[in-house]
Amino acid sequence: MPTTTKKIRAKTTKEQKQVIVKSLIKNPYAVIRELNNRSLYNFVKFFWSEYSTDPFSDNWHIEYICKELQKVAERVALRKIKKHDLIINIPPGTSKTSTIIIMFPDWCWTRWHWMRFISASYGADLSLESAEYARDIIRSEKFQAIYPEIAIKEDKDTKGNFRVVKKLYVEPGRAPRIQRGGNRLSTSVGAKIVGFHGDILLVDDPLNTQSSQSKTDLDKTNFWMDKSLPTRKTNKAVTVTILVMQRLHEDDPSGHLLDKEKKKIKHICLPGEIRNYRAQVSPKKLVKYYKDDLLDPNRLGWDILEELEADLGQYGFAGQVGQKPTPPGGGMFKVEMLGIVDQLPVPVSIEKTVRYWDKAGTAEWLKGKKGVTKNEGARTAGVKMCVLKNGKFIVTDVVKGRWESQDREAIILSTAQADGDKVDVWIEQEPGSGGKESAQATIRMLAGFHCEKENPVGDKAFRADPFSVQVNNGNVQLLRGDWNKDFKKELEGFPFGKLKDQVDASGAAFSKLTTMKRVKIYGRKK
Repeated sequence: MPTTTKKIRAKTTKEQKQVIVKSLIKNPYAVIRELNNRSLYNFVKFFWSEYSTDPFSDNWHIEYICKELQKVAERVALRKIKKHDLIINIPPGTSKTSTIIIMFPDWCWTRWHWMRFISASYGADLSLESAEYARDIIRSEKFQAIYPEIAIKEDKDTKGNFRVVKKLYVEPGRAPRIQRGGNRLSTSVGAKIVGFHGDILLVDDPLNTQSSQSKTDLDKTNFWMDKSLPTRKTNKAVTVTILVMQRLHEDDPSGHLLDKEKKKIKHICLPGEIRNYRAQVSPKKLVKYYKDDLLDPNRLGWDILEELEADLGQYGFAGQVGQKPTPPGGGMFKVEMLGIVDQLPVPVSIEKTVRYWDKAGTAEWLKGKKGVTKNEGARTAGVKMCVLKNGKFIVTDVVKGRWESQDREAIILSTAQADGDKVDVWIEQEPGSGGKESAQATIRMLAGFHCEKENPVGDKAFRADPFSVQVNNGNVQLLRGDWNKDFKKELEGFPFGKLKDQVDASGAAFSKLTTMKRVKIYGRKK
């Protein structure tokens, strides 16, 4: 390219910039508009006073979340195939609802007036309140000064479902042409949504603390997230679901969706503190932004966190603040104290071995009115454990699964044959005549093996407590196997995890080994 041409272009570019700067000085609203167009974070800060009478309390996590939301929205605007859905786990009181649920849709409409949103929370009142705030921001003088072309459609103006329009000023002095825009439908989790679709689906706190402890409510919420909400997508390949919540249960919607390995999800997890919950941070690079191990020292300082722990209890604090719905190191079990061994010690070092079965009689797949569904209920679990002469314990094997009664009994028999006659077999007898008959049938089937039944006494946490003491003191090891990961996960979540069969069988096996050991000691004293 000739030198003169380069100079001309450079000069033109400089002149153009000067024209732009002069025009912006004459119209400061244009400057604000341009800054807001480029940044959702700037939009949130600018319009905060229209949402809250409290001053805006800034922190790095707000800017980070805004950038992630902006990436998602810009991709939807271009009708590009989505890269992922978003799950954002963050403590309460961190401006999550104001940023993501209230202001994010308003910002989107300033750039893409046609976008449609469906917003849901555990209660309709909560969802409608967020919609009202979003609507009030659009109506404000401040918003109308910056975006005079964006308005709420007069005959479609309710908190539950309002529509925006864009005014097109075609000719000076004449009424603007009204261009139809997108809408915001606000509903509650579990409600039927008929006739509405969204380009972006927003779910804010789909469970409250009370319903999170009900398996029925958990199942209903997860079913709605799995089956109902996805049908409301405008374009299944493009529409993005954004779930924001604090963790309340191992199988809450966040845990439920993250367990689906094939689902494309970007997980943003920001615990309130990382002295105990560093492992929960996602993406890991965000650890560097924590100050004094705190997410937000102004909102959630150590003194405030101490008060929260006193109010919520250790389990509530672990979920809502730590984003780990069990306390650090586990509830009853400190799984980090479990050792792993690659092989068993010589037989002479083993004092006794038992296999204890906690039986369930349900198959992996269930047939019902809604077709064939995967069973996520209790499993049959057979835990094999030995006690060494030095007082240590080793869990050597776990057999588990969901089988119909006939298949279950065949597996129990084949396992006993593989274990050999030196392993005592114990069966938990469920309450009622059916449980008694089932236990007796298993004993008859295992003729030739040492097999006994017992009626469990006390709840599962009570029965698991002696075993947890030994685990927490480093006296229990696991023989390396592909069952280790699932076993440790269940112990970690106990007693609030969704599955308890391996823990129940382990606690019972432990009790048989220790009861036997105490009897022998007392015998020597005599």
